[in-house]
Amino acid sequence: MTTTHDVIVIGAGVIGTSIAYHLAAFGARDVVVVERSQVGNGTSSQSSGILRTHYSVPENVELARRSWQVFAAFGEYLGDEDASAGLVKCGYLIAAPEGTKRAALEAALLGQEARGIAVQRLSPREAAERLPIARFDDAALIGFEPEAGFADAYLVASAFARAARRRGVAIHEGTAVERLLIEGGRVAGVQTSHARLLAPTVISAQNIWARELERWTGIATPVVAERHSVLALEGRAPYTFAMPVYKDLASPGMLYCRSYGGRHMLVSEGGAGIALAEPSNEPGEIDMDEVLRVGARVAERFPTYDEAGLASSWTGVYDVTPDWNPVLGRIPDVPGLLVAYGFSGHGFKLSPAVGRVLAQEALGLPTDTPLAPYALERFRSGRLLTGRYGSGAVS
Repeated sequence: MTTTHDVIVIGAGVIGTSIAYHLAAFGARDVVVVERSQVGNGTSSQSSGILRTHYSVPENVELARRSWQVFAAFGEYLGDEDASAGLVKCGYLIAAPEGTKRAALEAALLGQEARGIAVQRLSPREAAERLPIARFDDAALIGFEPEAGFADAYLVASAFARAARRRGVAIHEGTAVERLLIEGGRVAGVQTSHARLLAPTVISAQNIWARELERWTGIATPVVAERHSVLALEGRAPYTFAMPVYKDLASPGMLYCRSYGGRHMLVSEGGAGIALAEPSNEPGEIDMDEVLRVGARVAERFPTYDEAGLASSWTGVYDVTPDWNPVLGRIPDVPGLLVAYGFSGHGFKLSPAVGRVLAQEALGLPTDTPLAPYALERFRSGRLLTGRYGSGAVS
């Protein structure tokens, strides 16, 4: 069977569903989304859900700022009073020791302030008032973003998908894209496991499966699937929803943590994970040595977690590029092909704004923010988007 459409989106995670919704909102009439599994059932479902605008890459700050505005009024933005992002607005606290991390943190805070984002510099005493279960005696600089917190990526993807469907978008779940159709040097559509779909514009939001683009087009696609461990630890004192998300720049793995309800803390690290030979979001095993190592780091910062128990654990997979930042926009070598991949742990935080600018670009509209810094070409030219913190998900 062959059908013809205006735009095809590959992938129905938070990025793909956001793109599809915004395409329809901007007036695209015949949009189809192709998803190998189910809406929000890929790496989106594994997200820790942390929302912040704190980045050392200025372009990320702007995308995160615009995205936060959507998360903060999610139902209103979608025109759906039942839509929820599961937002917990508890703030984001980030601390650095003396040295390069302190300088990077100060520069990032100045970058946020330059864009009108409310941030504060706290003393150790003021930080402890907000997060009394942590110690801050080694902190040289502590930043606090009150308009931050965490939310639920699966709820967000589902809400974007529902809003897109209401605007006429068709979402084909359980349908794999087998190859990209190219005629006369430009995109003509996709061949799926069920049908041949034709369209002059295809947008890939394939996350860890973006390497398939390289097989389909022959164009180098610098992205690696990395598995990361997430732990839920139970301590002696509560980590309440009123307590902020915490980023520890002093720890070797740049720990991040947030409340997981009651006395439970969700914790992971922002550095490199385990590279996978083939992309897969199937659950991976977490070595007990890894649990003990991370638990020891947590105990150094949170004394009441010195004998923490492991309540639960899971693995999530990042689509990591060489500079830990995404590739967004058109692929000039294949007219009609646009991409959004390589988010390296930032995807959920940036998803509303990324979906909007990709839709604008696809439809030939002016984009809210420039896409040139995120172009694939940067890996050929050497103009990487490496943040002041170096490689890692804080960027």
